[in-house]
Amino acid sequence: MSKHISTPASKERSPGTTGRWAHRFFIPLSCALLIVAIVVPWMAHAAGGEGGFDGVVDSIAHEYHVHATRIPFMGLASLVAGAATHGGVGRVRVAEFEHFSAAVDGEDLNRMVEEKLGQGWERMIRETSRRGNEQTLIFDRPEGGRMGLFIVDLDGTEMDVVEVSVDPNRLQETIGQYRHRDHGDDDTND
Repeated sequence: MSKHISTPASKERSPGTTGRWAHRFFIPLSCALLIVAIVVPWMAHAAGGEGGFDGVVDSIAHEYHVHATRIPFMGLASLVAGAATHGGVGRVRVAEFEHFSAAVDGEDLNRMVEEKLGQGWERMIRETSRRGNEQTLIFDRPEGGRMGLFIVDLDGTEMDVVEVSVDPNRLQETIGQYRHRDHGDDDTND
């Protein structure tokens, strides 16, 4: 039977020394961040203080008793759109309401959207069909060198809500690349 004698040179760290430090620091910090990430948005929503895109979508869902489908991976789509348009389009958010059967009063819808969007947004277009089953609201706001657009479009039984940020100059350059020339300007015959 051999006995292990511990000397200062052969002393190994006891298991868990590093783990205790990490356990004392990282786990409480992670829990605190998780609580903040869950509680703060919930409190804002419960207080009715939510505005902007989410506020409009939630208000429409509540008012007309419909379910919104938020299009997944829009962050990735925003990156792709930004790259494809060289920064002309960014921050794309989309929600869709299918099977929209409630009657919509254009004044009420406009008022609800204006209240939830908040300051800085200005309505550019409001179009309502005679029967009310087709409605379009388009708002804009300046965002430095960019412009924010917010669109609510009801077409029969489907409503789409879209928010996008555009750089008008970059977008015009990108669109210009795909413009067809007039036949008089073209040197080649098709």
